[in-house]
Amino acid sequence: MKRSEINQHIEEAFHFFESQNFKLPPWAYWFPGQWKEHGGNHDEIINNQLGWDLTDFGSGNFKECGLLLFTLRNGNMKIDQKTYAEKIMIVDEDQHTPMHFHWSKMEDIINRGGGNLLMKLYPSNEKEEFAKHEFEVSLDGIKRKFRPGDVVRLQPGESITLYQGLYHTFYGEYGKGKVLVGEVSTVNDDHSDNRFFNEVGRFPEIEEDEAIRHLLLADYHQI
Repeated sequence: MKRSEINQHIEEAFHFFESQNFKLPPWAYWFPGQWKEHGGNHDEIINNQLGWDLTDFGSGNFKECGLLLFTLRNGNMKIDQKTYAEKIMIVDEDQHTPMHFHWSKMEDIINRGGGNLLMKLYPSNEKEEFAKHEFEVSLDGIKRKFRPGDVVRLQPGESITLYQGLYHTFYGEYGKGKVLVGEVSTVNDDHSDNRFFNEVGRFPEIEEDEAIRHLLLADYHQI
């Protein structure tokens, strides 16, 4: 992805969050030079990988296969006692996040506003392939049974609990607009806890065609 594209998507995200009355922490708006002004006071942000995360999963087409995330809070079991994490995401119409599951993380995915979120689900077997049996998940505390490949529609205010090993892909419903998506989970580790059904690149390769406006997680080494 080009840095100019990343900068543009983050600027657009500011406007969408504001339209949904969702407030980010003050440091979400920092420019690169402001990080250095705060010295070691922001170690938790860096060590626990909080902040902006934008990826096209190596597709080269962010609009069709991509995701914009902001990690609001996260633990790091090596250095602190926080056992939970929270993200806010923007999912566009027909913008897919590839099919994947997590070995360790259990999460709730919440439609916080905007359009409808569609999510296709498959259980996995011991070989990490799609399993063929029915399975059960909880939607807002109500258990429901599904068949492999079923699609769940989450309207604003609705949520689903995803357990470890449950394959899922999600995207915004066409014609309904962008979706503000929340995630509440156990500690998040995107470097080692994503099992994609087909191999993808979790973090983008960036072409630096203009200056960085807001740091991504992958840019923290520059501070």
